[in-house]
Amino acid sequence: MIETFRSIGYSLESAIADIVDNSISAEANNVWIDFNWAGSDTVLSIMDDGKGMLSEEIVEAMKPGSINPSASRSDNDLGRFGLGLKTASFSQCRKFCLRSKKSHDGNSYWAWDLDHVNRVKAWQLVKECPDTGFSDERYRGNDHGTEVLWWDIDRLTEGSRENESRSKDHFLAEMIKVKKHLGMVFHRYLDDGFSIYMRGKKIPPWDPFMIGYEGLQPRPEQIIDNGRVRIKGFVLPHRSKLEPEEYEYGKGPKGNWSAHQGFYVYRNRRLLVAGDWLGLFKREVHYDLCRIRIDLPNSIDHEWQIDVKKSVARPPALLHDAILSVAKEVRAQAMEVYRHRGKVIRKKLAVEEFYQLWEERVKRGKRFYRINRDHPIVSQMLENCGPARKQVEDVLQMIEEMVPVPLMTLRENENENPLGRPYEATGSDAVLSAMRLMFQNMVTDGISSDLAKARIAGIEPFNLYTEYLERL
Repeated sequence: MIETFRSIGYSLESAIADIVDNSISAEANNVWIDFNWAGSDTVLSIMDDGKGMLSEEIVEAMKPGSINPSASRSDNDLGRFGLGLKTASFSQCRKFCLRSKKSHDGNSYWAWDLDHVNRVKAWQLVKECPDTGFSDERYRGNDHGTEVLWWDIDRLTEGSRENESRSKDHFLAEMIKVKKHLGMVFHRYLDDGFSIYMRGKKIPPWDPFMIGYEGLQPRPEQIIDNGRVRIKGFVLPHRSKLEPEEYEYGKGPKGNWSAHQGFYVYRNRRLLVAGDWLGLFKREVHYDLCRIRIDLPNSIDHEWQIDVKKSVARPPALLHDAILSVAKEVRAQAMEVYRHRGKVIRKKLAVEEFYQLWEERVKRGKRFYRINRDHPIVSQMLENCGPARKQVEDVLQMIEEMVPVPLMTLRENENENPLGRPYEATGSDAVLSAMRLMFQNMVTDGISSDLAKARIAGIEPFNLYTEYLERL
């Protein structure tokens, strides 16, 4: 059972977020995260000023599965299975202590030591708490609150020595990830008076919807599932509307606009899923500005299959159509922003030459379609293929002879599935990659950046994706 707890799949940041959930449920106003780097002897503290617990309450809280996931809970309860404290802690360390007090002079504590459990072959709590000079003073000064202390943090520090700079740098880099993650997951709480500190510095919130920024296009909120679920879409400002530091802000903890497109699923204002299409759509560059907020209560966890780590949510099949309807509208609006920007870029670059990939020819009263040998990509391929040129020409001719015009005409007349755009089936990454390769080749040949972009804007099918020129 111990190893089961340890293998649930928490990252360090999701584990600490789970501990912070308990602080919010305990009506804390502040959470302090501190640590003393000491290699494998490092101790990490997560302390709050919540209502605190008595000794018997600590024992109850330390029991695995101490809360029934089907039981009704208060609106500010962010728990799920009553496992968060234990699974989150066990996922990172072999020993953890829970100490708490309801009054200034009170103090109770109990600890789990997995090595002790293995020795005695029983789930037996121990009366142990590490000496932490870096957090003791604050704990003593609080009138009430709780502290979770991790030590023997083997997942992160096993085998590390205090004077090893590489191990220390890795640990500090992980803590920076924790800081960014908490600023995102709890941003609505942080905007509402709740505070999280890391080593004494307040963690700033990261708002994925950039509310208040110039150029933001919020959509009307939709209420579905008999009033239980609320959905609101946001089309974020285009890069041209943002200052450089604002554009960097929009990249979020993942450091990438594309990684943050999609749905943001919240449960009691706590973010569960950040930037995911929930299996309903593919991630494509021209939807980078599309972010959609979904708000859930904690009473429908089972319907949305919320997992123990509170990092996975799956919408019920009955809600797919309603969610798709909202998402398609927001995605269409986000794409229109990109398309409009593409028109502006084409006008600015003054595109003069245009190279079609296919040419129509008429011979003996019949129409034929031929690949344009002057198309830059085709001509470059023919120049570079050397002795294989005859074989390449034969392949091109075969493709020309076998264009399925009759089948395409039949399908269009039958009004079946509409004909897709170029690269629609393969995804935007493929066309962006091809554009970047051509751009790099042109610049390497001595062509200026602006002229290279202008030429690419005049080449089919890149002319359909001129909004990507700013990303070259």
